[in-house]
Amino acid sequence: MERCRMVLAGSGGQGVITAAIILAEAAVLHENLEATQTQTYGPEARGGATRADVIVSDAPIRFPKVVRANVLVCLTQQAYTKFCSIVRPGGLLLTDSLHVQVESAVDARQVQLPLFHEVVEQTGTPLALNICTLGAVLGLTDLINPDSVRKVLKTRVPTNFLQVNLQALELGLRLGRKHMR
Repeated sequence: MERCRMVLAGSGGQGVITAAIILAEAAVLHENLEATQTQTYGPEARGGATRADVIVSDAPIRFPKVVRANVLVCLTQQAYTKFCSIVRPGGLLLTDSLHVQVESAVDARQVQLPLFHEVVEQTGTPLALNICTLGAVLGLTDLINPDSVRKVLKTRVPTNFLQVNLQALELGLRLGRKHMR
């Protein structure tokens, strides 16, 4: 597999760090891949800028921070404005169509999906936006098998939130795969 350097960016409370942890765990525990996950966030409990880096590879990873992303996910305008320039030429820039107004032309495949709108409409809550987003990334990239993420969700997510998260993962997969057609 080619090394994938991913940045998930948004605001505190959206779960981008949790999504990154789940992705890295799924890659290591169930795909026999190498992965690193790092994070940065503002001092606010909710609403501050949040960034999570994930590198997935079949070879050793020597530096855990993403400098140029193959995949960049921006869930807020602030994240898009701050990070859109770090996507690699030919990479993927995924944004939420409700919260991000695409302003800059980047040398990457730009995909806008109604992630927030769809997850609220389909699950009744925005709490699983992160998992819906992770599903969309998998649907757009085939980075790892979604079954690996399902297995990690069953160990990481509280039982009373598991069904909504599994539903959000399926929704994201459908949105990503539909866009690929």
